[in-house]
Amino acid sequence: MATPPPPETLDGALERFTYVNDDGSFAVAAVRLDDGQRLSAVGPLGGLEPGDRVRLVGAWQDNPRFGRQFKAEAGWPLLPESAEGIERYLAGGRVHGVGPELAKRLVATFGADTLTVVANTPERLSEVPGIGPKRRAQLAEALTGQTLQREALVFLQGHGVPARLADQIWKKYEGKTIGWVRENPYRLAAELRGVGFATADRIARSVGLPPDSPVRAAAALIHALNSAQDDGHVCLPRAELLARTEALVGAEAPVALVLDKALAEGRLVDGGDDYIYPWRTHHDEVEAAQRLRDLERASPPALPLNLARLHAASGLELAPAQLEALRAAAAHGVLVLTGGPGTGKTTVVRTVLELFKQHDLTVRLAAPTGRAARRLAEATSQEASTVHRLLEYNPAEGGFRKGEDDPLEGGVVIVDEASMLDQPLFVALLRALVPGTRLVLVGDADQLPSVGPGNVLADLIASDVVPVVRLREIFRQAELSAIVVAAHHILAGRVPQAPPPGAESDFYVVEARDGAHAAELVVQLVQSRVPAKFGLRPDEIQVLTPMHRGACGAEKLNALLQAALNPGGAPVGKAGALRVGDKVMQRRNDYEREVFNGDVGQIMGRAGDQIEVAFDGRCVRYPGDGLEALQPAYACTIHKSQGSEYPAVVIPMVGEHWVMLQKNLLYTAVTRGRRLVVLVTQPRALRRAVQRQDGLERYTALARRLWAA
Repeated sequence: MATPPPPETLDGALERFTYVNDDGSFAVAAVRLDDGQRLSAVGPLGGLEPGDRVRLVGAWQDNPRFGRQFKAEAGWPLLPESAEGIERYLAGGRVHGVGPELAKRLVATFGADTLTVVANTPERLSEVPGIGPKRRAQLAEALTGQTLQREALVFLQGHGVPARLADQIWKKYEGKTIGWVRENPYRLAAELRGVGFATADRIARSVGLPPDSPVRAAAALIHALNSAQDDGHVCLPRAELLARTEALVGAEAPVALVLDKALAEGRLVDGGDDYIYPWRTHHDEVEAAQRLRDLERASPPALPLNLARLHAASGLELAPAQLEALRAAAAHGVLVLTGGPGTGKTTVVRTVLELFKQHDLTVRLAAPTGRAARRLAEATSQEASTVHRLLEYNPAEGGFRKGEDDPLEGGVVIVDEASMLDQPLFVALLRALVPGTRLVLVGDADQLPSVGPGNVLADLIASDVVPVVRLREIFRQAELSAIVVAAHHILAGRVPQAPPPGAESDFYVVEARDGAHAAELVVQLVQSRVPAKFGLRPDEIQVLTPMHRGACGAEKLNALLQAALNPGGAPVGKAGALRVGDKVMQRRNDYEREVFNGDVGQIMGRAGDQIEVAFDGRCVRYPGDGLEALQPAYACTIHKSQGSEYPAVVIPMVGEHWVMLQKNLLYTAVTRGRRLVVLVTQPRALRRAVQRQDGLERYTALARRLWAA
């Protein structure tokens, strides 16, 4: 095998980015070399800034599509050497406390030696007019920090850390970066968002940490437990935890010894039945069980029921199971109400609200997401909020203002879409409820469980500790909907049927050959076929897919739909991946702008250096280079759609989604559509989705703890 040529080093100025991916691990940049040559550089350069003088290390390559490019393995900023470059560098705001005027005076005094003077003989700064001892010390400290930063970035990128991640590490540890990373690279995975065990492990091996190091085994244990939480588990059986960890680090690592030490020191907890927990997760599960039992045991007196008065006030006649739910709400402090589409959960909630109103009880309505809260408010004609807003989440502190020391006032809390409640949010809610408060949890236990760890609604139902009313009857108006019928067929393990050719329906099945063909069909359906037949606009149609990746994943579908529906939109943002006119989704809660994870809007255009995005008719402004909170939303994953409803949904579900296909995923997707659902599928994939229920169990012990509490 031929030996690859040694890496080449190039110095120049980064002029602009033409593309940067979300995490900065891949970027395309235009660079002007010191000899005047211009080139296209690709690689992990996302942490650099336009205008930086940079050093790139890598090799030339010929790309069949884009031509000759420099493929950088690493890149870091260089300090300028000429007087003019130093003045521009200092005047550009890179050094705290130095503006254009001071930069001019510094360079006028020391010329090209300015940075050397500041670093090595800072006392000479007294030669510059207007700089006293205090300012001299501040300036020397700031420029020393710049030197340390450059050394840290060179060190990190020399060990394979992409530029943006290297910059993130520096901002966290500053002058301690090199020492702390050498001592324990795994702290990066524990303390920095977006750094996984694999990245930290690669750095550790690069700096010489041995593979059988106890530090490595301990980090792998924590990573295995954290990964399990990402999959919805709150704990793992000991044997599975050891197996997952050894798969990461190999059998030579002392995993069992490190686990026993972590248990002895209390950093991990054996919660019974050999279930191993992180300390905080175990504490939360125990606390949730105890608080819920305390709430249930402190039930307030039963409310008298005047059914005739309730029926007259609400105008609603209740079926037997709905009456059972009403009586349970009147008699108990805690109630779980569950049922599928068309079974009348909303009718029960409206009647229960009327009951509480007649007894002068203050009722607070909430849901886990902003979208679900808006739907609840529309259904009940009463204000509803997210659970986070109900508990007065403080983003600066990362916690809730409402809790045991400042509980919620009022008699009743009703939470809709309770299947989306994860364990941390549930225990936070319970902390804010005083004994005597009534709690009603409403949800569909057959939907996907929460994205976060835990399986709260299912565990409460399984425990038999709190009253549960399950609505099963489908009412006549719902029976007319093929969407509702299809949803219940899916729950029964039967493949939902398409209507006969030519028949009118609100549920259709379109057969695809494979993932690529399904993607083509999805674009046709959204762009022309559904609008032409049903009079819906493309922006009213939401594509829901099981996965991010693949020919029929959210990323590819978004690219295809953007090209089809918004080909002429002007690029916006640092990377230019989004365009004016694009349908976009908020990635995370933004309490300052009052835009929440999963909210869907449209980019309307520029307003100076800001970008305007419309959410439900409300204009929200984002900084022009700060659109990382938004992602294209022509298509999204089914998990991301939880708590939402759309006028129409198109659902590709094909063989490439095989590992994800399961009953509650398909059921959740189908029940997101109000007026129309179109499945684009392969028969074999659809059969698997309907019949498969394995992989749904989560490791939790909340039900067992409720029995014992």
